[in-house]
Formats: sequence, structure tokens, C-alpha cells
Amino acid sequence: MAKSAAAKSDDAPSRLIDARIRELGDWRGETLARVRALIKQADPQVVEEWKWRGVPVWSDSGIICTGETYKSAVKLTFAKGASLKDPTGLFNASLDGNVRRAIDLHEGDALNEGAFKTLIKAAVTLNRSKAR
Repeated sequence: MAKSAAAKSDDAPSRLIDARIRELGDWRGETLARVRALIKQADPQVVEEWKWRGVPVWSDSGIICTGETYKSAVKLTFAKGASLKDPTGLFNASLDGNVRRAIDLHEGDALNEGAFKTLIKAAVTLNRSKAR
């Protein structure tokens, strides 16, 4: 019985993210759903979390990125983004920090999906190297 309860609680963040996507009901929800799918494709072992009173978080051996939604942007903040190579220039926000980097997506923006998945994989590799 305890195992079943634990499995249900593990699903809770995913359900909350589903609800946020539905609640948004506009381009922000569509964008959040798309990047979520790309994150899961890039890292099938990713863990979805719900932190800080309503922020979707994707983790694997540490936080990969968060998915915050604002009125005019979906912000994907990479916890250790400053340590990641970004040859295609996806990072376009929080560029002055020593640790984090972010990608701000606005309505109508195209995302280089291949480069994004490469960035996710690099973040996972970095997290796993630091976890040892």
C-alpha cells in the first residue's frame, strides 16, 4: 500500500504541470507543453517537480531547468547554464550571472529543437558529473 501511495505522489508534479498547461490555454501553454516534450525526449529519465509555489522543474541528478510562465514569455532557466556550451545562441536572458542562463520564448518565436535537446543533454551530463 505504501508503494502505491508513493507512486501517486510521484505523479503529482506531472499532474500539476498538466493543469498549468491547460490553465494557460494559449501560446504559453502550447510552448510549455512543447518544451516539456522535448525535455522528455532528450532525457527519458527526467524527473518532473513542482517547486516554489507553482514552477515546473525538470531534474536529473540536479535541476536541469525550470519553466516559468509570464504574461509575455515562457522562461526556461538552466540552473548551471553558465557552465554549458551554447554554440547556437539559445540563451538570450540572464546572461550576466555566474551560474544560471535562460531562454525567453515569446509568442511566435521558433525554437531550434535539436539545439535545445543538445543543451538538455549537456545539462544532464554536467549534473551527473557533479553528482559523483
